[in-house]
Amino acid sequence: MGISTDPVTTKTNRKTDFAYQAELRHNPKSFLKLILLGFSIVGLPLIAALVYSAIRIDQLADQSRNTIYSATQITYGSSILIDEIIVMERSVQHTIILEDSSLLESYFRAHSNFEKTATTLLEVSPYVEQQLLLEKLRLYETNIYREILSLSDTPQEFKYLLDRFASLLILAQDFSTDNYQLIGSKVNEMSDLALHARTLVEWELLILIPFVILLALIFSVFIARPLRQIDEAIYDMGQGKLSRSVRVDGPQNLKYLGSRLDWMRRRLLKLEEQKIQFLRHVSHELKTPLSAIREGVNLLAEGVTGDLNQKQNQIITILQTSSIQLQKRIEDLLNFSALQSNKTALIKHRANLAYIITEVIKNQNLSIISRKIKIDLNCPKLILECDKQKISTIIDNLLSNAVKFSPEGSCIKIHAKQFDHSIWLDIIDSGVGVDIADEDKIFEPFYQGRTAPISKIRGTGLGLSIAREYAYAHGGNIELIQHPDKPGAHFRLTLPVVDPEER
Repeated sequence: MGISTDPVTTKTNRKTDFAYQAELRHNPKSFLKLILLGFSIVGLPLIAALVYSAIRIDQLADQSRNTIYSATQITYGSSILIDEIIVMERSVQHTIILEDSSLLESYFRAHSNFEKTATTLLEVSPYVEQQLLLEKLRLYETNIYREILSLSDTPQEFKYLLDRFASLLILAQDFSTDNYQLIGSKVNEMSDLALHARTLVEWELLILIPFVILLALIFSVFIARPLRQIDEAIYDMGQGKLSRSVRVDGPQNLKYLGSRLDWMRRRLLKLEEQKIQFLRHVSHELKTPLSAIREGVNLLAEGVTGDLNQKQNQIITILQTSSIQLQKRIEDLLNFSALQSNKTALIKHRANLAYIITEVIKNQNLSIISRKIKIDLNCPKLILECDKQKISTIIDNLLSNAVKFSPEGSCIKIHAKQFDHSIWLDIIDSGVGVDIADEDKIFEPFYQGRTAPISKIRGTGLGLSIAREYAYAHGGNIELIQHPDKPGAHFRLTLPVVDPEER
């Protein structure tokens, strides 16, 4: 049977692909650009804080350097002013004592140095207070200089100027003292500015670090969301969950990838529908001639065409057994098709689990006897709300599995008990058990484990899958219980006593 594709669907898919490609061309946003944008936005506050801190530190360094330079110059200059005043006073005293005007040369040199130093200090000093005091000192010294010039011919009249020199020296000493006090206040001011800058940087870090962490978390979520959506879509497709459409948010290239995944999902869904339809048709086509074969074998066994000898009866028995097994395989395929089409409907009634188990054992009695297997049945009277036919199918699949993998002459334990509102049915065989690599796959459709059955009869790989789906439909479950220290496979069927919806 060939698998055809729908031309309308193919045309729609092509239009969708072209639309996504056009959107991608007009919006060339990429995942890499998103990451770079995130890093830029997260790093921008930190960069701004670092730049601001660097500027503030540089300003403080420049201010400190200028303050130290001017303080050094003014301190050195004030000491020169004091020294020159002393020289000028001594020169005047010598002139008065010796009454010789030629001795004023040292005074004039000291005056010249005083003027140069005062002018330099006026240029260096950045403080108005110092500049005013220097101007006062300079003006006072200039007045003394002018009087000395006017009295240079009569040195004996210089005596009253000695008191003026004493006042000038006091002014210079006051300038030096004020300079030290001003330097101290500026140092304190610089310390306050440094402390303020440090506090500001600490507050910036205290505010920016949580803010940057918050931004990083937001962008991490924003970046991880499309990747998580892609991962969920791939996982769902791997698990066969194809009903939910794939949608990926984020950059355009990831959106386009999401559209391609959705296209793959639709293709897989179409192929799955075609596979189910193929199985359904083949199963029905096989069931019709099989019914005729079984009917003919039954007529032969009943002697309608005449009595049969012993060898013919043996052949009839083999044909009946094989036809029953073939019918079971076909019914498995039909049940699987119904499960995949979500057409499983439960017709629930109150039923005795012990009676269902007994009927299943009777139906498989021929295989059990031929392999000389002993059945250890321990099941009290347990009444539950269930679909009797579906529960029979579950137990039949579990028991046939146990018989198939059990060695001749071994024992299969079937124990059932009730816990609160649930019934546990344990079926334990004495075979080689389930391989560790097969634990997560034995309930998948068409999967057959690595361990070969002892009976050399391999099934379709649908029995456990159908059994678990029927258990799920009843609100129960089937699980594999591993016993590393014991041989054999242990399957546990859990069923609710009462319908969960009614309870």
